[in-house]
Amino acid sequence: MGLKIKRGDTVVVISGKEKGKRGEVERVEPAKGRVVVSGVNERTRHARPSQNNQEGLFTFEAPIHVSNVMIVDPDSGEPTRVGYRFTDSGEKIRVSKKSGKDIDG
Repeated sequence: MGLKIKRGDTVVVISGKEKGKRGEVERVEPAKGRVVVSGVNERTRHARPSQNNQEGLFTFEAPIHVSNVMIVDPDSGEPTRVGYRFTDSGEKIRVSKKSGKDIDG
């Protein structure tokens, strides 16, 4: 399953308890259809205290489903859908459906 979201994209969460939060995509898991967004869906794990981790707690961002995020329009800063177009040289680039601007460089 090909995803329209890549690592480094700025996305906004559109559903769930983290709705409205924005963050940068840190990791994409295309086989599972999930993405990890910085600052979103943080979880806490309990582990045995050690020399490095005195409290025994560590936090991390858990993956969320790709259908719960939308890429941010580079022009207006609002959530938008993603389309594709081909350049004259045949390169496929992502395009914002809302403004028509290119998402990729």
